[in-house]
Amino acid sequence: MHWFKAFAAVAALVASALPAPAQDFPPPAKVLFASEAEPSAGPPQSVGFYTKGCIAGAEALPIDGPNWQAMRLSRNRRFGHPDTIALIKRLSSEAAQYDGWPGLLVGDISQPRGGPMLSGHASHQVGLDADIWLNPMPDRRLTLREREDISAVSVLKNDGTLFVDPEKFTPAHERLIMRAASYPEVQRIFVHPGIKKAICEDWTGDRSNLAKLRPYYGHHYHFHIRLFCRDGSPGCTAQNAVNMKDDGCGDHLAWWLSDEPWAPAKPVTPPKKPEKPAPKPTRPAYTILSDLPAACTGVLEAPSPSPLPTAAVTPKIPLPPLAPWPEIGPVPQPRPAG
Repeated sequence: MHWFKAFAAVAALVASALPAPAQDFPPPAKVLFASEAEPSAGPPQSVGFYTKGCIAGAEALPIDGPNWQAMRLSRNRRFGHPDTIALIKRLSSEAAQYDGWPGLLVGDISQPRGGPMLSGHASHQVGLDADIWLNPMPDRRLTLREREDISAVSVLKNDGTLFVDPEKFTPAHERLIMRAASYPEVQRIFVHPGIKKAICEDWTGDRSNLAKLRPYYGHHYHFHIRLFCRDGSPGCTAQNAVNMKDDGCGDHLAWWLSDEPWAPAKPVTPPKKPEKPAPKPTRPAYTILSDLPAACTGVLEAPSPSPLPTAAVTPKIPLPPLAPWPEIGPVPQPRPAG
């Protein structure tokens, strides 16, 4: 299969993190998709759901543009549906022109063929998700190495509460996020509950798209744009619709600002020792290729475009070793009241 050409190298990187298999199982799907350094040839198609799928014919965001810079290039996650790439470019231009935002620092979009990732995300699998850092773009081009080491900056207060620091989260941030929400192809935008609260309280412009801002864990240093399934992708599975008649500034936001979402998980009672040995597992505990839509096998096996577009070539990152990849996801933590 096409993916075997790079499978061994990536498998060696993750072998130490995987549990020893009880028997011979297929490799993890995340290893197969992370092994692919280039997109597949052919028309763009998002396959499956945002957290369980892949993308054919993905387009790469160039590492630099007039009003954007791509970050964490070593991850090779600059690929998406062409409509996603076009939206990022449009947002970068219009935010600079109208909103006082100097440019975007673009985080993860998807891998060249989408699919599960080795670290960091459950979603971003079908080329319709994109992370935009809350740091404004600097007035110079960052080096390749700086793009690995510079961190996205939280806009929350440093007192452990859920609220934004007005010195860090400005009206320009609000204009940027609300502009992204105004685009009709955007299905929802994930933000931290404190960011949603600030915009609910401060926004005096058109409030019809406030409903698209969905509070979620972890999004206090970037916001996450998600597009609707695109035309020409019949195998794309849509997410549940946002109720656009409810701006989300009432009970829904109040729940996210309460203690309930952030309470530590209750300890799990260990199971009683079984009288008989547990049966050998018949399938692995991790996601394998057959767990994804059947079309994703073809996406992995497909040839790359020839010639490969220049934007799809990932530059070599200079040594020393790379900074660790932060894990992104719902990790509730205790917090002080307030």
